[in-house]
Amino acid sequence: MDYSKKNKAQLIEEIEALQEKVAELERALAERKRTEQEPRHSYAVWRRTLDGTVHALAAIAEERDPFAVGHQQRVARLACAIAKEMGLSEEQIEGLRMAALIHDLGKTSVPVEVLVKPIPLSDLERGLMKMHVQAGYDILKTIEFPWPVAEIVLQHHERLDGSGYPQGLSSDDIFLEARILAVADLVDIMTSRQPQRLALSIDEALEEISANRGVLYDPEIVDACLKLFTEKGFEFE
Repeated sequence: MDYSKKNKAQLIEEIEALQEKVAELERALAERKRTEQEPRHSYAVWRRTLDGTVHALAAIAEERDPFAVGHQQRVARLACAIAKEMGLSEEQIEGLRMAALIHDLGKTSVPVEVLVKPIPLSDLERGLMKMHVQAGYDILKTIEFPWPVAEIVLQHHERLDGSGYPQGLSSDDIFLEARILAVADLVDIMTSRQPQRLALSIDEALEEISANRGVLYDPEIVDACLKLFTEKGFEFE
């Protein structure tokens, strides 16, 4: 595809900014190692730094795509609610939250023209979109998070029956947190305006995950998600 020099230059600037944010996160995590034995105040400072850096990374991923604004935050909120409903530990939920907030970080590697294209993508363009999970993993894998954040990001488009990408993993080979993220991600995407279509209703989104319960999506996760919306009044803000 032939992209303008201007767009290439903008992409280079955005990637350089992203690299600086990743470096900040690495410094924050290194500081945590040095202060683990210090008073609680030091840990609180580290957590604020980590949260701030992760939110900055999320903003970089979203600023190139007007259709993605708020998506990662909404997905994080739903994913954590599902995890809580399933009884996951606070530590697991926190790792899931971090991964959800930056699960589309790799879209910084996808040309803007592909992200916002108002007509169906070509096979080549779909291939570029699918590469965002690997790109996100490659950015995050060298950062020593206390949780498997990079792996969760890599696997969030895998499906229970092995039909997902990038590795075609199935069932328990997929991290539980990634399986939760997959459901939360789909529900928000379906109920949000996309370049090629208008937003669908929450009923249509819940119908989709129900129809593929136990096939594409973990049945326990689907049940927890359905319960949140149909019995507990969960809503996206």
